[in-house]
Amino acid sequence: MPAMTTPTPREARRCYHALHPVHAAYYFAPEHDDAYAALGLERGPMAYLAGRAAPLGPVGPGAVVAMFYNFQPALVARHLPRAWQVAAPERVLVARLRIVDACLRRLLGPDALASREVAEAASLALRAAEGCGRPARPLYSANADLPVPDTPHLALWHAGTLLREHRGDGHLMALSAAGLDGLEALVTHSATGTGWKPRYLQANRGWSAADWAAAQKRLRERGLLRDDGELTERGMELRRSIEAETDRLDLAPYRHLGAAGTRRLTELAGPLGKAVLAGDGLPLAHLGKG
Repeated sequence: MPAMTTPTPREARRCYHALHPVHAAYYFAPEHDDAYAALGLERGPMAYLAGRAAPLGPVGPGAVVAMFYNFQPALVARHLPRAWQVAAPERVLVARLRIVDACLRRLLGPDALASREVAEAASLALRAAEGCGRPARPLYSANADLPVPDTPHLALWHAGTLLREHRGDGHLMALSAAGLDGLEALVTHSATGTGWKPRYLQANRGWSAADWAAAQKRLRERGLLRDDGELTERGMELRRSIEAETDRLDLAPYRHLGAAGTRRLTELAGPLGKAVLAGDGLPLAHLGKG
């Protein structure tokens, strides 16, 4: 029997999750707010919104609310487009790569970054990203317009960003099709125990405790959430179907890379992601239901 050349959705998801910490560490790095504050941006939501939205150009709040999906609209409107008056998107993008460089050098070390394994991982991740589609993928498409950095670890981060935003754009399609608004998506994901804790999400996405309670009420009325805040069986099935649909919509880059390439990228990215986690590159204490 010939070997399979197309990875399964599970293999594709495993590859994505292996590489994701290398991408996500940027958002939580102390260098993140320090560098953006040096440009005059406020620490916290303004820095986050500007850094992630910069590939879109000097975009206003409406587009960012739509594309980021789960931020309180008033929070976004407080910071955009005001952020661009402080630091133009072009300056933010230059600072973004400086942050990534400092963050990965600290978490992975210079020897790892100069290794053949990182260069190979970057090559494979970029090849996977060639299989991403632009239609209905605004955040992926905006990042795909940016030049690929020459340095391997920055190229790897860039490719990881493309793969993350491609999957994220598809995930929003699945959430919308499931009838979950942005806050309801946060509440149900947190209730699975695999997402961020409610207090963390409320503080970072701009939602109040009253907003959260109102979303919980709507979900209870739909039979998706129990009175104790846990998902019902129907709610758990909805979340499973959303993740399965996200996997389906995100298969193209890994199909393009092929099964062997996907397995090799998973193998290479795994130790890098573990090093990020070992260096406290992600705030795991904020995960869970508490």
